[in-house]
Amino acid sequence: MRPRIVQVDGQLGFCWATPAGEPTSLQALLIGDDEPDRLVATHLEALDDSLIGAAERFGDILGGGRRPTPGERDDLLELHRVLDRLCFEYHAALAPAGVTPDVRAGKIIGTAALFSICAREPLGLLGPAPLDGELDDPSIGVVGGYGEMHQVNADQPWRGSRWIVRATTGQRFPLTLSMLLFDSSGVNKDGARREHREALQSVIDSAQHPDADPMAVTCALDWLLYDWLMAHRDGPDSAEIVFPKGHDSDAAVVVAAAAASVAARATFDPGLLGLSAPRR
Repeated sequence: MRPRIVQVDGQLGFCWATPAGEPTSLQALLIGDDEPDRLVATHLEALDDSLIGAAERFGDILGGGRRPTPGERDDLLELHRVLDRLCFEYHAALAPAGVTPDVRAGKIIGTAALFSICAREPLGLLGPAPLDGELDDPSIGVVGGYGEMHQVNADQPWRGSRWIVRATTGQRFPLTLSMLLFDSSGVNKDGARREHREALQSVIDSAQHPDADPMAVTCALDWLLYDWLMAHRDGPDSAEIVFPKGHDSDAAVVVAAAAASVAARATFDPGLLGLSAPRR
């Protein structure tokens, strides 16, 4: 007998069970399994199905069309924790199974991470973005200047970075990757995507530093990941993530960033306790 996925009607997400019916995790199932890659592929497809159900049930809330009712707040809390766990399990299983995340994995995990962030926002569970409160408020009209990825603290890379406009007047205004790619002139789009990926990777690499504050890591990763995902949707009303030609390798960074955010939040979110950071 093979391990199986357990999901009852109305359940958000799914869980794994051993052949004997005992609840378990994807990572645990890989130990001694003859076809670990099949388990990882099954996990990814089941997550994709769960996202379709989540979009049908919570699409208007996740898209910002309305705020959740009091009864829906508990469901959103469960949704983000389930999606976070499933993203984490997928990433933790990659190395033991000898699997490299491809573009499809990046699309599915990216959408799951976006859903998690959008579910946490109306619950007040998102921390401040890097440099919040330190930038100038832009006025209406065209801003003259140039965009740059600004690091919060070079000596503390886990605090992250964000795009800003450094105006000719010396002011610093907030900027997003979407604005940079689609609403700005003279932008090297491939270069901007590459710089954003490097900023994400910097936080991932430093997240387990002894001095790294898990909350700062979470805020940095959530903002950089959200900014990248919003700039790579299939359309303004879509949560499907697309990877431009030549950027297939970005999928692995998206998967790693989603898992690193979960690992950081698991240190202070009781609903995520019990998750262990993947070994390097």
